[in-house]
Amino acid sequence: MTDFRRLTGTWLVAMGLILSASHALAQQPDRGDEPGLIADDSYQLDPEWQKQVVYYRTTEAPGTIIISTSERHLYLVQPGGRAIRYGIGVGRDGFQWQGLVQITNKKEWPDWTPPPEMIQRQPYLPRFMAGGPGNPLGARAMYLGTTVYRIHGTNRPDTIGTKVSSGCFRLVNNDVADLYDRVPVGTKVVIRQKPEL
Repeated sequence: MTDFRRLTGTWLVAMGLILSASHALAQQPDRGDEPGLIADDSYQLDPEWQKQVVYYRTTEAPGTIIISTSERHLYLVQPGGRAIRYGIGVGRDGFQWQGLVQITNKKEWPDWTPPPEMIQRQPYLPRFMAGGPGNPLGARAMYLGTTVYRIHGTNRPDTIGTKVSSGCFRLVNNDVADLYDRVPVGTKVVIRQKPEL
């Protein structure tokens, strides 16, 4: 009987520790957005996420942006069966979407006003943040249609290649500035969750 009590006591302590640890983790802020953090420009992306020219078969016209959330890549279609491929961070599970939109606006060092839904999920976020190096939108933003979503930079280069956002698509600041200079307002953007067959 003593062994049973000791075993039961040990089990209860272990369960208490597990529950308190999971509660502590649930209370941690979302590490995807860190207002005020200055991007580490020396951060080296894994080769998979670095900007490169690739062969790319598509029926879309050159100049079209194709976002593949499953691959975590953004493609800017070029002539001759090629594309410039950028590594991106995408929406976490439950925040991914697909569709056909256009770039409706572009801004350098954009201000950030998190939408009410985001504030509800992450109440620690500021209600407004002026553009600049510590802004989670990074160096550039391209606004997608009439949605609240954007293609933008980031102050968290370590999140490229991950599912961390609330639905936006993030690139490192050098890459988003490069893309920004290549595409005008009105550019067609195709967002796909699954690769094209």
